[in-house]
Amino acid sequence: MGPVGSQDARLLILGSLPGEASLAAQRYYAHPTNQFWRLLGLAITEDLAAMDYDVRLERLAAREIALWDVVAEARRQGSLDGAIRDATANRLVTYVASHPRLEAVAFNGKTAAAIGRRTLASHAGLTFIDLPSSSAALTRPFADKSQAWAVLRRHAGVAQPPESSKLPI
Repeated sequence: MGPVGSQDARLLILGSLPGEASLAAQRYYAHPTNQFWRLLGLAITEDLAAMDYDVRLERLAAREIALWDVVAEARRQGSLDGAIRDATANRLVTYVASHPRLEAVAFNGKTAAAIGRRTLASHAGLTFIDLPSSSAALTRPFADKSQAWAVLRRHAGVAQPPESSKLPI
Protein backbone atom coordinates (compact mmCIF):
# COMPACT_ATOMS: atom_id res chain seq x y z
CA MET A 1 0.00 0.00 0.00
CA GLY A 2 1.23 3.49 -0.76
CA PRO A 3 1.26 6.66 1.32
CA VAL A 4 -2.12 8.14 2.26
CA GLY A 5 -3.28 11.37 3.84
CA SER A 6 -1.60 14.67 3.06
CA GLN A 7 0.20 15.16 -0.24
CA ASP A 8 2.13 18.01 1.41
CA ALA A 9 2.78 16.43 4.80
CA ARG A 10 4.56 18.06 7.72
CA LEU A 11 4.23 14.82 9.73
CA LEU A 12 4.73 11.30 8.37
CA ILE A 13 3.65 8.39 10.55
CA LEU A 14 5.30 5.12 9.59
CA GLY A 15 4.15 1.67 10.57
CA SER A 16 6.14 -1.47 9.85
CA LEU A 17 4.09 -3.53 7.38
CA PRO A 18 0.30 -3.79 7.09
CA GLY A 19 -1.17 -6.83 8.79
CA GLU A 20 -3.43 -9.36 7.13
CA ALA A 21 -6.66 -7.47 7.97
CA SER A 22 -5.27 -4.20 6.57
CA LEU A 23 -4.00 -5.87 3.41
CA ALA A 24 -7.35 -7.60 2.86
CA ALA A 25 -9.25 -4.32 3.36
CA GLN A 26 -6.61 -2.21 1.58
CA ARG A 27 -6.86 0.23 4.50
CA TYR A 28 -4.28 1.17 7.07
CA TYR A 29 -4.92 -0.09 10.60
CA ALA A 30 -8.04 -2.05 9.65
CA HIS A 31 -7.84 -4.68 12.39
CA PRO A 32 -10.58 -3.88 14.93
CA THR A 33 -8.28 -4.30 17.93
CA ASN A 34 -5.55 -2.02 16.60
CA GLN A 35 -5.62 1.20 18.61
CA PHE A 36 -4.05 3.46 15.95
CA TRP A 37 -7.13 5.55 15.09
CA ARG A 38 -8.02 6.06 18.76
CA LEU A 39 -4.46 7.04 19.69
CA LEU A 40 -3.98 9.43 16.80
CA GLY A 41 -7.47 10.84 17.29
CA LEU A 42 -6.72 11.67 20.92
CA ALA A 43 -3.41 13.24 19.93
CA ILE A 44 -5.00 15.56 17.36
CA THR A 45 -8.30 15.99 19.26
CA GLU A 46 -10.53 14.42 16.61
CA ASP A 47 -12.58 11.25 17.02
CA LEU A 48 -10.99 9.51 14.03
CA ALA A 49 -12.13 6.07 15.19
CA ALA A 50 -15.78 7.09 14.75
CA MET A 51 -15.27 8.31 11.17
CA ASP A 52 -15.46 6.40 7.91
CA TYR A 53 -12.02 5.55 6.55
CA ASP A 54 -12.15 8.08 3.70
CA VAL A 55 -13.14 10.84 6.13
CA ARG A 56 -10.23 9.86 8.39
CA LEU A 57 -7.85 10.32 5.47
CA GLU A 58 -9.41 13.72 4.68
CA ARG A 59 -8.87 14.78 8.30
CA LEU A 60 -5.25 13.65 8.13
CA ALA A 61 -4.75 15.63 4.94
CA ALA A 62 -6.27 18.72 6.59
CA ARG A 63 -3.78 18.29 9.46
CA GLU A 64 -0.87 17.77 7.02
CA ILE A 65 -0.32 14.19 8.20
CA ALA A 66 0.57 11.25 5.96
CA LEU A 67 0.72 7.51 6.72
CA TRP A 68 2.90 4.87 5.18
CA ASP A 69 5.05 1.89 6.16
CA VAL A 70 8.79 1.35 6.37
CA VAL A 71 8.61 -2.08 4.72
CA ALA A 72 7.72 -2.40 1.03
CA GLU A 73 7.79 -6.19 1.01
CA ALA A 74 8.84 -9.05 3.24
CA ARG A 75 8.15 -12.63 4.16
CA ARG A 76 5.88 -12.92 7.17
CA GLN A 77 3.57 -15.57 8.54
CA GLY A 78 0.70 -13.85 10.32
CA SER A 79 0.66 -10.17 11.20
CA LEU A 80 3.20 -9.80 14.00
CA ASP A 81 6.25 -7.59 13.42
CA GLY A 82 8.46 -10.22 15.03
CA ALA A 83 7.69 -12.55 12.12
CA ILE A 84 8.96 -10.13 9.43
CA ARG A 85 11.82 -11.68 7.43
CA ASP A 86 13.83 -10.48 4.42
CA ALA A 87 12.36 -6.98 4.58
CA THR A 88 12.91 -4.48 1.79
CA ALA A 89 12.42 -0.88 2.88
CA ASN A 90 10.04 1.47 1.11
CA ARG A 91 11.59 4.39 -0.76
CA LEU A 92 11.54 6.61 2.31
CA VAL A 93 14.52 8.71 1.23
CA THR A 94 12.75 9.54 -2.04
CA TYR A 95 9.57 10.39 -0.14
CA VAL A 96 11.43 12.72 2.23
CA ALA A 97 13.27 14.41 -0.65
CA SER A 98 9.99 15.08 -2.46
CA HIS A 99 8.24 16.54 0.62
CA PRO A 100 10.13 19.71 1.56
CA ARG A 101 7.61 20.71 4.26
CA LEU A 102 8.15 17.45 6.15
CA GLU A 103 9.43 18.23 9.64
CA ALA A 104 8.81 15.05 11.63
CA VAL A 105 8.64 11.30 11.13
CA ALA A 106 6.90 9.22 13.78
CA PHE A 107 7.48 5.47 14.01
CA ASN A 108 4.59 3.29 15.19
CA GLY A 109 6.44 0.61 17.16
CA LYS A 110 9.98 -0.69 17.59
CA THR A 111 10.23 -2.46 14.23
CA ALA A 112 9.16 0.64 12.32
CA ALA A 113 11.63 2.73 14.33
CA ALA A 114 14.56 0.36 13.77
CA ILE A 115 14.07 0.10 10.01
CA GLY A 116 12.97 3.70 9.53
CA ARG A 117 15.78 5.27 11.54
CA ARG A 118 18.35 3.13 9.70
CA THR A 119 16.86 4.07 6.31
CA LEU A 120 16.57 7.80 7.09
CA ALA A 121 19.79 8.16 9.11
CA SER A 122 21.17 10.80 6.74
CA HIS A 123 18.20 13.16 7.27
CA ALA A 124 19.39 14.93 10.39
CA GLY A 125 17.03 17.88 9.85
CA LEU A 126 13.96 15.79 10.63
CA THR A 127 12.54 15.16 14.08
CA PHE A 128 12.24 11.41 14.70
CA ILE A 129 9.59 10.26 17.17
CA ASP A 130 9.44 6.69 18.50
CA LEU A 131 5.92 5.72 19.55
CA PRO A 132 4.72 2.63 21.38
CA SER A 133 3.02 0.29 18.95
CA SER A 134 -0.70 0.79 18.41
CA SER A 135 -1.09 -2.97 18.14
CA ALA A 136 -3.15 -4.62 20.84
CA ALA A 137 -0.35 -7.22 20.94
CA LEU A 138 1.66 -4.61 22.87
CA THR A 139 -0.01 -4.91 26.24
CA ARG A 140 1.16 -1.54 27.55
CA PRO A 141 -1.86 0.28 29.09
CA PHE A 142 -3.79 2.42 26.61
CA ALA A 143 -3.44 5.52 28.80
CA ASP A 144 0.37 5.16 28.71
CA LYS A 145 0.33 4.76 24.94
CA SER A 146 -1.96 7.78 24.59
CA GLN A 147 0.35 9.93 26.69
CA ALA A 148 3.31 8.97 24.48
CA TRP A 149 1.34 9.66 21.28
CA ALA A 150 0.33 13.12 22.55
CA VAL A 151 3.72 14.45 21.35
CA LEU A 152 2.24 14.38 17.83
CA ARG A 153 0.05 17.38 18.73
CA ARG A 154 2.79 19.88 18.07
CA HIS A 155 3.35 18.48 14.57
CA ALA A 156 -0.37 18.49 13.75
CA GLY A 157 -1.03 22.09 14.75
CA VAL A 158 -2.56 21.23 18.11
CA ALA A 159 -1.11 23.07 21.10
CA GLN A 160 -3.03 21.68 24.06
CA PRO A 161 -6.65 20.55 23.81
CA PRO A 162 -9.14 22.42 25.96
CA GLU A 163 -10.65 20.27 28.71
CA SER A 164 -14.04 20.22 27.00
CA SER A 165 -12.67 18.78 23.76
CA LYS A 166 -10.81 15.82 25.23
CA LEU A 167 -12.04 12.55 23.83
CA PRO A 168 -12.80 9.58 26.07
CA ILE A 169 -10.07 6.97 26.41
